[in-house]
Amino acid sequence: MSQQPTYPLMPHATASWLVDNTALTFEQIAEFCGLHILEVQAMADDLAGQKYTGRDPVHSGELTQAEIERGQANPDYKLRMQKAPLSVSRTKGPRYTPVSKRQDKPDGIAWILRNHPEISDAQIGKLIGTTRTTIAAIRDRSHWNIGNINPKDPVTLGLCSQRELDGLVAKAAKRAGIEEDEAANTMRLGSDRDALIEELRAEREAQSKAASEAAQEAEAAAWLAARRAEGISDS
Repeated sequence: MSQQPTYPLMPHATASWLVDNTALTFEQIAEFCGLHILEVQAMADDLAGQKYTGRDPVHSGELTQAEIERGQANPDYKLRMQKAPLSVSRTKGPRYTPVSKRQDKPDGIAWILRNHPEISDAQIGKLIGTTRTTIAAIRDRSHWNIGNINPKDPVTLGLCSQRELDGLVAKAAKRAGIEEDEAANTMRLGSDRDALIEELRAEREAQSKAASEAAQEAEAAAWLAARRAEGISDS
C-alpha cells in the first residue's frame, strides 16, 4: 500500500510563515505544504484574497531549523516532515466556506459542470459545500442569478485546493469508466500550470524593468539639473 504524503496541520498558515521567515523557494514551500505554487507566489506578492496568520512549523515540531537550513542551501532539496500532525476528523455536514467566498460558489459549480461532467452532484456538493438543488438549478439554467454566473476554476476562487480537485476528478473518472492516458493528462495539466507560472513571471519581470527604466530616467534628469545649476550647458 502506498503511503500518503503528510502535510502540515495548517498548510496555508505554515506556507505564509515560511515565505516571510525563510529563503526557501516557492517550489519547496508548495511541495511541503501540499499547495499549488501559484498560491505560494500570491502569498509572497500579497495577492492572496485571504490573509493568513503565519504558523511556525518549528515551534509545532513539524520542521526543525536544521531542516530549513538544508532546504535553503539546496533549492532542489525536499523538506521532510519531522512530526506528523495529529489527524482531525471532520464532522459530517456541508463544507464550511467563508462568507467572503460564498458568492463565488455558483461560478465554481458552473466550471465543474462544464469541464468535468463525470463528477456527480453529491461529489460537487461535498467539494464546494453546496446543495443538489443549487447544482441542478445551475445545470438547467433556472438559477435566479444565472445571467451573472461565469464559470471559474474553484481552486482559483479559493473554494478548494488543487489536490482535492485532482483527487475528485480521478475518482469520478474511474467510477465512470473513463479511460484516459494518464501521461497525456499529466502533461496537459503541467503545461497549463507552467503557462500560468510563466505568465506571472513575465508580469513581474515587466514591472521590474519598468521600475528600473524609470529610476534611470530620474537619475539622468537629476544629473542634467545639477549640471545646469553649475552653469554648464547640456549641449
